[in-house]
Parts: sequence; structure tokens; C-alpha cells
Amino acid sequence: MRISKVTLNRGWVWATGLGVIVYAALTLLDMQLKSLTGVSTADLEGLSSAVQFRLAFHAWAPEPYAARAGFLLGFAYLVMPLYALSFFFSGVIVAERFTPGKNRFRRWVLLAAMVAPVGALLDAGLKAVELAMLLDGADEGFARIAAGLSQAKTAAMIVGFALLIGALVARFEARKKKD
Repeated sequence: MRISKVTLNRGWVWATGLGVIVYAALTLLDMQLKSLTGVSTADLEGLSSAVQFRLAFHAWAPEPYAARAGFLLGFAYLVMPLYALSFFFSGVIVAERFTPGKNRFRRWVLLAAMVAPVGALLDAGLKAVELAMLLDGADEGFARIAAGLSQAKTAAMIVGFALLIGALVARFEARKKKD
């Protein structure tokens, strides 16, 4: 399947722009939860034991906080396809700009672009495990799974951000050539 450069660039701008807006709203709401309870949903990604998860969930024990935390964990699912698309499109833009022709480096860049959708799937699994622990109680098995998913997702996000930076460089470089 082929995609035109105009469509690629338009999709990248929309996915990146909407991703930034939705992520900013999520971050603001999460900061509000942290100011009220001392624990944000983002803090869960650094936890690795059931005791740590239980303490975090205990901070959300009053019903309005638990509802807010659950909403934020669900709201995070809106960000996932946006950053997956943005990072994937970034990888294609980087490949088109910096790896002309068919060569091994181009294949590696395009393979790196596939890391973003995998990262979004890992993030979805992580949020599902966190929600399961919030509703049914934390245990060591789920805590280890969550810690592993979090580490793998973080690695995928680093690759995605590197591709996004590369795409930004490619876009600004293309603009300079037009001027």
C-alpha cells in the first residue's frame, strides 16, 4: 500500500497535534489527582510490588478519588492510538528523508517505526493490569507483570520520541530548503 507524502504529513500533523492536546489534558487531570491524594496514575508506572500498589490504591480509597483514578486510567486509552500513529508516521518520515533508496538502514528505521504500535499495545496491557489491580486487589504476580510492561513500554516510547525528533528535524530541514 502506498501513501502520498501529503497524506503522510497531514496524518502526522493531526496525530501529533491531537496527541499533544489529549496528553496535556490527561496530565493536568492526573496532576490534580496527585495534588488531592499524593498519588497520580503516572506514579503507578514506577511501582514494582503489590505492597506499593496497595498503598497507592489506598490513597484513592475515598470513592471520588477512586472514580477519578479509574477515569484517568481509561482516558489514557485515548492517547495510545494517537501516539502510536504519530510515532509510526514519524518513522516513515525519517525513512523517507534520511534513507533514500532501498538499503539496510532504511529497513531498520522502518522496523523502529513498528515499535510505536507495539508500545501502545504494551501500554494498553499495562493499563488493563492496573485497572484489574485497582478493582480486584494487587498481588505480586500482577505487580511483576505491570513492572515488566512498564519497562517495555518506556523503551518503546524512547524509540518513538527519537523518531518524532527525527521527523521534526526532517520537516524543518524541508522548510528551510523551500525558503
